[in-house]
Amino acid sequence: MKFKVYPEVFEKLPNVCFAVVAAYGIDNRGEHKRIQELLMHSIEKVREEIGGTDIKKNRDIIPYRQAFSELGFNPNKYLSSIEAMVKRVAKGGDLPSINPVVDLVNAVSLQYMLPMGAHDMDALEGEIAVRFAVPGDTFVPLGETGEEAVEPGELVYADAKRIRTRRWIWRQSDRGKITAESRNIFFPIDGFRGENCNRMLEARNKLAALLSEHFGCRVEKYFIKDDCSEVDL
Repeated sequence: MKFKVYPEVFEKLPNVCFAVVAAYGIDNRGEHKRIQELLMHSIEKVREEIGGTDIKKNRDIIPYRQAFSELGFNPNKYLSSIEAMVKRVAKGGDLPSINPVVDLVNAVSLQYMLPMGAHDMDALEGEIAVRFAVPGDTFVPLGETGEEAVEPGELVYADAKRIRTRRWIWRQSDRGKITAESRNIFFPIDGFRGENCNRMLEARNKLAALLSEHFGCRVEKYFIKDDCSEVDL
């Protein structure tokens, strides 16, 4: 399986880049109290440092809002996943415990203020790619079963058959979501050279180390940019 970012994406967002972790042989069943503690610590840190501020003007959030505007997405209507999560917890809302892997991703995402995804590789068909939608692309929203059409030209994560995340890093599909049975998982971290690239690499390395520590799984790390736009997973 490949992870590929199409050339047109770099033409639209020249500085976009992707730090990636691929984990193999995870046992995502049961409880991991230490991971829950990490998540609570990240939530409390966001509340202490960002609570009561204008999140739209946060320096870590601004690059994603600007990119959404470049892509034609209203950043006030469609929030990047990191902005939506930070906004929720900064206002006192909780993040429900989903399963150990999702909780860990959320903890690291909040710690580094970066959008991070998680896709079950065994549920993917063909390559997983960041590309612009084409006629016939469909999407199943998280928690639903019905498919919806996706407008051509929208930036998405997709495999060979379906859209996996709409509006780049806005909303993930029910197909490929992480469950207790997920064993082989692809984790993308999205950002920008010249803005938060070093933090992306730190987050990638931290996530890889925590996955290895808590799940005893094999991990591989990658970095995607305009002159290195695909990897074999």
